[in-house]
Amino acid sequence: MNQLPIFVNLEGRTILLLGRGEMAEAKKRLYERAGALVTDDEAADGLTLAVVALEDDEAAIAAVARLKARGLLVNAVDRSALCDYTTPAIIDRDPVLIAMGTGGASAGLAKALRQRLEQLLPSSLGSMAEALLAARTRIQQVWPDGAARRKAIDAALAPDGPLDIMVEHSAADIDAWLDHPYGQARSQVIDLELTSDDPDDLTLRQARWLGQADQIFAGDDVPGTVLDRARADAERFALSLWDERPTEGLVLRIRMKI
Repeated sequence: MNQLPIFVNLEGRTILLLGRGEMAEAKKRLYERAGALVTDDEAADGLTLAVVALEDDEAAIAAVARLKARGLLVNAVDRSALCDYTTPAIIDRDPVLIAMGTGGASAGLAKALRQRLEQLLPSSLGSMAEALLAARTRIQQVWPDGAARRKAIDAALAPDGPLDIMVEHSAADIDAWLDHPYGQARSQVIDLELTSDDPDDLTLRQARWLGQADQIFAGDDVPGTVLDRARADAERFALSLWDERPTEGLVLRIRMKI
């Protein structure tokens, strides 16, 4: 990962945009959509970020150097080598925001990925997020224990769960779930045999298990690149310790298949 993806609150902040034409106007619309104030005045006070969308190479290089010397982070449109940051392709299901970037390698690839995923994600994701926020107090009352609450939410949002994220939902569905809660998920042990050391070869189900597992017991030959797909807070143990550790929640035993 050569870039850190972050979400920046630009509401009311001033963004410098140098350039005219189609690519400059596209950037202007994007930043204004995020609530920023866009100016072309380099002398303006309180500048937060700078965007250089100049067609002329020499003028663009000079502008980038000038703005970086002032300590501003600069996005140079179509000149990834000059960029301090890049703007991703975005799926907007406010307040859910999904961003896809390629580190400036190919804006076209990021766009194609966005278009493909846009077709898969339900339009109700944003309203569902707001409904979950509104129900937070009730969720905490149903599951006072944090670990039990997390497991219940994971189960509800999982494929075929009552709040499956790939299905259209409304606030009424959240109420129905809380009226008849699943409760704490029972402990379950899953054996996962890998036939490849490439994490991209994981099946959707295997990737989902890694993302949900509470404990992971992995063989010494299981590559770290695969284990990196697991939850950051999952407990990890050597497979040789299987008989010595108590198990709780969703547990994975991972081996490489010879």
